[in-house]
Amino acid sequence: MAADSSDISRRLVSLALPVIGLNVLNVLALTVDTIMIGHIPNSEVALTGLGFAVQILFLLMVAMIGLTVGTVALVARAHGARDPDAVNHTFAQSVQLTVLLSVVVAVAGNLLCEPILRLLGAGPESIGAGRDYLHILLTGVVFNYLNILLIAVMRGVGNTRLPFFVALLMNLLNAALNYGLILGNYGMPALGIQGAAIGTLVAQAFAVVMMAVLIKQGRVPGLSLPMRPRAIDRVLAKRLVGIGTPAAMDMVVFNAGFLSIIGMLGHIDEIAVAAHGIGLRVQALAFVPGMSIGQATAAMVGNALGAKNPDEARATARSAMVLCAVLMTALGMIFIVGASPMLTLFDIQPGTPLAAYSITWIRLLGICMPLVSIYIALGGVFQGSGSTRIPLRINIIATVAQVPMSALLGFGIGLGALGVWAAFPMALAMKSVMGFSAYRKNRWLESELGRRGASTPGSDRR
Repeated sequence: MAADSSDISRRLVSLALPVIGLNVLNVLALTVDTIMIGHIPNSEVALTGLGFAVQILFLLMVAMIGLTVGTVALVARAHGARDPDAVNHTFAQSVQLTVLLSVVVAVAGNLLCEPILRLLGAGPESIGAGRDYLHILLTGVVFNYLNILLIAVMRGVGNTRLPFFVALLMNLLNAALNYGLILGNYGMPALGIQGAAIGTLVAQAFAVVMMAVLIKQGRVPGLSLPMRPRAIDRVLAKRLVGIGTPAAMDMVVFNAGFLSIIGMLGHIDEIAVAAHGIGLRVQALAFVPGMSIGQATAAMVGNALGAKNPDEARATARSAMVLCAVLMTALGMIFIVGASPMLTLFDIQPGTPLAAYSITWIRLLGICMPLVSIYIALGGVFQGSGSTRIPLRINIIATVAQVPMSALLGFGIGLGALGVWAAFPMALAMKSVMGFSAYRKNRWLESELGRRGASTPGSDRR
């Protein structure tokens, strides 16, 4: 069946716009926290601890990312094949697996967070700040993980508007609570970085409860969520692991690259670590359009393959690459030109070492954006088709090149933080080149998920 590229582009934009809005809200939540923490006493120590802590949270999230990728691939495929039993069986099983995973992460994360902070080069004060933030969020990590899963499943069945409105309410609550708990407003205690964690956790719990209620009320066509626990479907769990494990390992490799940068910066100057965290807060916001298009692409590719329409899957991939390239190039130029004014958001004084480091890193991130745009779009294609081994292989090669290059430029040649950061855009350019080559070979259309057809193991179970 021939695919109408203009219709596909419109559908992709329609699906991606609420995802963009939702991801902007999620990034803004952390950005607002960072801005507020920048106004407390001894803010540089708190910001440095936050920079370390956020990287550890990303590292511990890799298994959840894998589970989510596997769930979306199977849910989108079943939805495209018009198999609601398979959709809801996968959904119910994934919720249970998410709760079990959360318990493991909460226990292991709380036990290991301080040694990891020390390993990354954090000083005693930064360790204290990072630990205070992590203990709270890791203890209640089940709410964060369920929030991620519920949003992803709704996206898999083509509903992105409802999660956006829930996220809007969640972030308003988060901002209000953090304004009170970080700075001591509204009669609340001024808890600093601990207040940021408490406010975030309460807002995440609110969002999970709200989405669960809406699903139970039938507000999401095609989805139902039984409250009674079910026996774990081992066949389905194995399939989720088969798709999700490469995606999880992909995140491990990606975070290893970032953690190597953090570790190197920690041995050069802890202020550079704080600048790294500030740059990533701004970068995360600017990367949102591209990442959101990738997420919408994964759902549409899964739907197309479930409907046995590879032409539509290819047309979706082409539209995604064009949209990502245009948007991220424009945003990259804004980063390069507007790096200095952006620092006023964080109350960073011009002329300080923190300001100098931050401007350098933000401009390098601006250079990264057009370089990685094609790969971000194709990441959605590979995930939606279940071909998660392709991005894993690409990421390993690029990271193996990036880490020693950062060390060589930063320490061997003596460029310091600039050298450590400079290898990052080189690695991202490699990813886009390798990703496009893999796409052209069509192996993503021949994935195990594609060969098995639309049905999900265990879909006949109630």
